Amino acid sequence: MASHPVEYCEQIDPEVLEEIKEERPAFSNADRIQRSFIARIEKSVLIWLAERTPGCINSDHLTILGFVAQIAAGAGYAMARWNRLWLLLAIAALAVNWLGDSLDGTLARYRNQQRPRYGFYVDHMVDSFGALALMGGLALSGSMHPFIAIGLLILFLLLSIQSYLATYTVGEFRMSFWRLGPTELRIFLAAGSVALLARGPGVHLLGRDYRLFDVGGLIGMIGMALMLAVWTANNTSRLYREEPIQ
Repeated sequence: MASHPVEYCEQIDPEVLEEIKEERPAFSNADRIQRSFIARIEKSVLIWLAERTPGCINSDHLTILGFVAQIAAGAGYAMARWNRLWLLLAIAALAVNWLGDSLDGTLARYRNQQRPRYGFYVDHMVDSFGALALMGGLALSGSMHPFIAIGLLILFLLLSIQSYLATYTVGEFRMSFWRLGPTELRIFLAAGSVALLARGPGVHLLGRDYRLFDVGGLIGMIGMALMLAVWTANNTSRLYREEPIQ
């Protein structure tokens, strides 16, 4: 694979490298695509919250809040192994995670304080570490088989990688797939947690008993695998057509 000319210039003539850097186009945001079921309602709520957020709170504070809340959610699930009442912490933490993770970008845009490269990098690294904490908690909870939690984490990270690569190569940052986004996933997880708290971990299907979170996790894995396959194929086909061999 050919290397970027900058790599050659860095070794041969640093002055040419500086000229190339000066000629680089300014960073431009990719098109944000959010078409989930509740996207319109969620956007209205977030704008309403941004308008009323105190000036002493900025986007970084909200990012940290969302990250800490996701770690707390993982801890709540892990502790629920010994007492199901810890699920209340996990449910509350998921709500706080939505607030911090969703409002930080909206607040930056509302106040015209965007830092596109910084925000994109930090936000998604935080999401990755937060997903590790959440899936780790589920793996330790006794309500989901560890292999299913690991599978969900792997597919989430692969789907994230696909999305980030598409942001760079296609210029589209897709925040939802097939009308499902992070908020819908939080709602599903919180609803399952309520059911787990009220009814216990078991569910009866096709004459057999299974753990509720195992069933939900397997469904999630199948859905995420299909999303990954379809969007990888779509973007590969699109890029192949847009960059034909001369």
